[in-house]
Amino acid sequence: MLLAVDALHTFYGKSHVLRDVSFAVPAGQITVLLGRNGAGKTTTLRSIMGLTPPRGGAVRFKDRDITGEPPHRVFRLGVGYVPEGRQIFPHLDVGENLRLATRRVGESTRWTLERIFEYFPVLRERWSQRGRSLSGGEQQMLAIARALAGNPELVMLDEPSQGLAPRLVRELEALMVRLKGEGVTILLVEQNARMALAVSDQVLVLSKGTVVFAGPTAEFHRREAELKGRYLSV
Repeated sequence: MLLAVDALHTFYGKSHVLRDVSFAVPAGQITVLLGRNGAGKTTTLRSIMGLTPPRGGAVRFKDRDITGEPPHRVFRLGVGYVPEGRQIFPHLDVGENLRLATRRVGESTRWTLERIFEYFPVLRERWSQRGRSLSGGEQQMLAIARALAGNPELVMLDEPSQGLAPRLVRELEALMVRLKGEGVTILLVEQNARMALAVSDQVLVLSKGTVVFAGPTAEFHRREAELKGRYLSV
């Protein structure tokens, strides 16, 4: 397992958001985290990344305890994070956004700028444009490219399809499958369950800060009516 989360408890002030959350993310697969709004999905990613350190439990990445490590150290170990809302630097141009995130890993560096341009050719064309001038889809491409520039082994994506047109959602699906084929492990938080399930190998379902289902996508489909009715429908 590339990532292991064990009995995580995370709070916002006195509010107990994650309650004994445990799961594992296998290397080379796409793991999807589903749940209603407020279930704790984003908090789970933030806890792993060190943005909202947990008060209890442990996070291990490549068998190394990273619980509560600051985000820059988690990043340097090989974890990329694409937050909800993209959060690119709007006043910087595309090139500056990417250069700030570049992490070299010696001869094993895979995600050079040229490689990134193979996936996102529009970013070469927009190289000198400010982030704020990009379309929503282009900003999402930049956010994902910025994560890849750090040469991660694990990429965590928080609601990447949010606000995208259906055509761009389909392109995002294809991109994630292609990245998996390149050996990138993905942990995906997504409200678009159809899209998420189309690309996933493993599914986790959160409800009120607790894991209520964890298993292969095929097993989720066998219990889909029950799980959607109890934990995913509005």
